[in-house]
Amino acid sequence: MKQTLVIGATTKEDRYSNRAIRALRSHKHPVIAFGQRAGTVLDVEIETEWNPNWDIETVTLYLGPQNQEGYIDKILALKPNRVIFNPGTENPEFIEKLRAAKIHPEIACTLVMLSVGTY
Repeated sequence: MKQTLVIGATTKEDRYSNRAIRALRSHKHPVIAFGQRAGTVLDVEIETEWNPNWDIETVTLYLGPQNQEGYIDKILALKPNRVIFNPGTENPEFIEKLRAAKIHPEIACTLVMLSVGTY
């Protein structure tokens, strides 16, 4: 099973990226967490160094559009099947680049998708 990459991961339990990691793990999805600070959420270590060889099915974003620029080409290079734009992360320019690369952009909420079985 390919993994989900959570971008914007944090150990702060009140943040949605942290909740998403917990929900993904409770649904038995393998997770790679990427954030600014190292730490652990459940059994998932937060990576602070980008690995261009990650085998990713889905990227779920918890970074606002103003903070995505440095990651757009890196995400495209991973060739995930889809990128989920959680509320507040929508980025029309990035969405167009994904479509051009035949990667499915999804404007949705990872937590809701998991809770209703559409993940």
